[in-house]
Parts: sequence; C-alpha cells; structure tokens
Amino acid sequence: MQIADLSSKSSPNGQYWQWQGHNIYYVHAGTKQPNRHPLLLIHGFGASTEHWQKNIAHLQKDFEVFAIDLLGFGRSAKPKLQYSGDLWRDQLKDFITEIICQPVVLAGNSLGGYASLCVASQCPETSKGLVLINSAGPFRDTQKGAKPKKLQKMMRSVLLQPWASYLLFQYMRRPNNIRKTLNKVYYNKEAVTEQLVNDIYRPSCDVGAAQVFASVFKTPQGETVDSLLQQLSHPLLMLWGEKDPWMNAKQRAEKYRQYYPNLTECYLEAGHCPHDEIPDKVNSLITDWMLSL
Repeated sequence: MQIADLSSKSSPNGQYWQWQGHNIYYVHAGTKQPNRHPLLLIHGFGASTEHWQKNIAHLQKDFEVFAIDLLGFGRSAKPKLQYSGDLWRDQLKDFITEIICQPVVLAGNSLGGYASLCVASQCPETSKGLVLINSAGPFRDTQKGAKPKKLQKMMRSVLLQPWASYLLFQYMRRPNNIRKTLNKVYYNKEAVTEQLVNDIYRPSCDVGAAQVFASVFKTPQGETVDSLLQQLSHPLLMLWGEKDPWMNAKQRAEKYRQYYPNLTECYLEAGHCPHDEIPDKVNSLITDWMLSL
C-alpha cells in the first residue's frame, strides 16, 4: 500500500509504504533506463533520505533512484523493537521485491553500508552491485581477544539503563550538539549547514526516537563484516573519506581487501560522509562505476 505524502516538509517525490504494519518513507526520482539497474540509497545512523538530496539531484539524470528511511529513522515509523542488521536487511529485501520489482545497485553510508552489505550478501537475488561509503560493522578478528577497558564496560553498563540512555539521547539531540558532532566528522565544514542540522534534529522529536537510540546499546552484535563478505558475489565499489575520525579508512580498507580482493576502491579528501561533503566527486564515481557494470 502506497500513500502519497503531501507534507510541505517532505520531498515532492516522497511516499509511504506499509511494511509489517509500519509506515516506511521513501523517495523515488528519475525513470527506468534500458539496461541500467535502479539505485537504492541507504543512510547512516541518525540520518535519513534527506542526506542524499545532493546525490539524487544528479544521479536521477542517468538512473532510476530510490532512497529509503530505515525503520526507526527519518520519517519512517519508530516502533519499540530490537533494531538490527537482520531487521533492516528484511525491510530492504521486501522493499526491493514489492516496490522496485527488480534487482538494484545498493549504496549505503556508515550503518546504511552495513545494512546494504547484509542484503547483498544474504539476499543476492535482490541486487547487482554494492557501493559502500565509509561503511560500518565489526570484523570478527578485530573483536577476538579484545577485552573492553574498565571505563568502556562501565559506560555500557550505565547506558543499558533506560534513564541513562534517555538522558544521553536528550543531550545528543540538541541542535548545538548535533552541529558539534557534524563539525568533528565532516572534513568539509562548509557542508555543515543549518538545513543539515535540522534534517537530523527533526526526526529526533518523533515518538519512539529515544527508544531507537537506546536499542543501539542493547542489540546483540550481528553478522560480522568478514562473514558477509565471504557470502558476497556482486561487484563492490568502496569509497573512503580518509579524514573520518571515527574509523581508520586505510586499515579498514585493508580488511575489506583481505576478505573480498575483487573490489574497486577510491580514497577521498572527506570525513565520514563523503556523499554529502563532496557530492560532485562521489556522484561522478558512482555514475562511472555503474555504467561500467
């Protein structure tokens, strides 16, 4: 069931899809192109379809483009559930099957990269290629034998308490703190606009947003990236913002090559979100790579 969203705060191409009784927001742009696969864009933690606006505007010239708000984020519903890669994998699989109705190229940033990898690896019939942009997710061999420090264990123990995670959420979602975080993880500071801050702040006001945030500390670790890569059989493009303070791009890229050597990669002068920081460069790389498939 699809319902047009006429809200002035939403994209003119935004619609809702019912999935397992929950409203899922998505954007559709461009038209079907002969012999070209559609592109499905998946945002990172705390972001939404709006994080892809600069990309959709360009990519829709050459491809049919979809962007989706994962359950728990953006304008999608925020029910009280255990959020995980498996949940988002199933959501994306069903979206591709029911709405797009043909295999896609998946492109995901951060958490969205991990969710995209879960779909491409475990539901290979849904996709024809994968673009990972500063993708998140744990590797098994970096977790083995790594004992959490006492402070880390204490922090996790505290944040498992509902009151603690709620207070942290209320603090982190303040616009000034959102702006501070963005300025840390964006190398291109000019990309940190008031609109970007508002796009991240607005969904945090929704009912259930605090519970989604808290679930991060409660959800068991999902499938490791190395295990998913060993199941993958599609072309893979890795885009790395080298200035990302949240991950060592060079070291992480080496792990991907170890488990999936047949990939294409590019290092960019950007932070955690290259697609939003230097969209022209990222759009060009995605377009050229997709046309070469």
